Amino acid sequence: MSTTAPQLLNYVGGEFLATEQTFPNISPIDGRLLSQVCEADEALVGRAVSAAKTAQSGPWARTSASERADVLMRIAAGIERRFEEFVAAEVADTGRPVEQARRLDIARGVHNFRTFAELIRQSGGDYFEMRAPDGSDVFSYSVRKPHGVVAIISPWNLPMLLLTWKVAPALACGNSVVVKPSEESPSTAALLAEVIHDAGLPEGVFNLVHGFGPGSAGEFLTKHPDVDAITFTGESRTGSEIMKVAAEGVRDVSFELGGKNAAVVFADCDFEAAVAGVARSSFTNAGQVCLCSERVYVERPIFERFVAALKEKAEGLKIGYPDEPGVDMGSMISRQHREKVLSYFELAREEGATVVTGGEVPTFGDARDQGAYVRPTIWTGLADDARCVQEEVFGPVCHIAPFDREDEVIERVNNTVYGLATALWTQDLGRAHRVSRQFHVGMVWVNTWFLRDLRTPFGGARLSGLGREGGRHSLDFYSELTTICVNP
Repeated sequence: MSTTAPQLLNYVGGEFLATEQTFPNISPIDGRLLSQVCEADEALVGRAVSAAKTAQSGPWARTSASERADVLMRIAAGIERRFEEFVAAEVADTGRPVEQARRLDIARGVHNFRTFAELIRQSGGDYFEMRAPDGSDVFSYSVRKPHGVVAIISPWNLPMLLLTWKVAPALACGNSVVVKPSEESPSTAALLAEVIHDAGLPEGVFNLVHGFGPGSAGEFLTKHPDVDAITFTGESRTGSEIMKVAAEGVRDVSFELGGKNAAVVFADCDFEAAVAGVARSSFTNAGQVCLCSERVYVERPIFERFVAALKEKAEGLKIGYPDEPGVDMGSMISRQHREKVLSYFELAREEGATVVTGGEVPTFGDARDQGAYVRPTIWTGLADDARCVQEEVFGPVCHIAPFDREDEVIERVNNTVYGLATALWTQDLGRAHRVSRQFHVGMVWVNTWFLRDLRTPFGGARLSGLGREGGRHSLDFYSELTTICVNP
């Protein structure tokens, strides 16, 4: 492996900074060294928080909502100018198909900045009139103010999409931010720092620190007493630890955590659409989306037919290099994560699963064998309390089980410690409305999956998260609301 690679720098107080301590960023496609990432120590994280805090009393604090919206629009335009650079960086870090990065990840990054620019322009507070006991008229209204310093910790599975989903509303509301991207996918965050630098934000408004979690930048950032709010997307266990730390200062937190999501397929569905939809919701991004369907419940009259059709669909997915024509699925994020997924494949066999298809590592006979690929996998035959049906695998896998009654499948879908999303496939509109309300999740898709209007709230229940973001809900989280009551 070559040791010559570019460095990815931290960005603190308007400066790009190297550190002596670095760690390698390894391609999941073929195992080559992509870059050396400069790891921020505790002192540098503290410097970033201090710069962010100072920015709250500088020019940024005096900007209007309209001026901040203009800044977000400049950032969106800057990403567009370097669009293909962002695509290349996202693909290199994650191994996902190029077309997915173009169509979804980077395009959504641009859209996030533009959406929250428009939302902050149009946002307003509450206004009420009342008559006081003495007969005078009283006017009460609310104003939106920034929290101050927001710590943003983003994951590796959709790096650009989920990072900008947090940065855009945080800046729109007038906060300054310290961002810690995943150590597995730091490249688009580094490019975003360059775009933001060129967009002319005041020093300290946006800061980027690289590193890991415990004993590194993530822990140093969340424990810093001058951080006013924390937003995190990642594993439920990590979210629980951050929540304990945040409780000491009674700081606001927003968590989007794990999921063991279900897809429910009724016999009256559009069969071909349901098969294609479940294939997409189970295997997109090699199953590395918190919203993916790992539990699939199919009404018994079409169960056998559905299993056979999904098997055919999974076996027809093209696995390969991200830029191959027609490629459907790339690599997993790392060989280490692949080992975790493969351990569940072995556990499923021990628990008595029938492996319908997949369950192994493909062999290519070229550099991809040094990467982190795995075949899409389907299981049947497991009990609802099996570990492989209860625990999040976060890989291209689903377990399919039959059901007989509406009330039965609702109970089985809700039989989990998670509560993020469910996909429902039926052509009965009454059933769709009736059943959707009974799922204990933050998001229900009916006859679709991963379709989002960014103005709607998003988040999970139970171990899948805390709070809601999206639209005005993001503006509420990234703001402090003050009510002013005036008795003239």
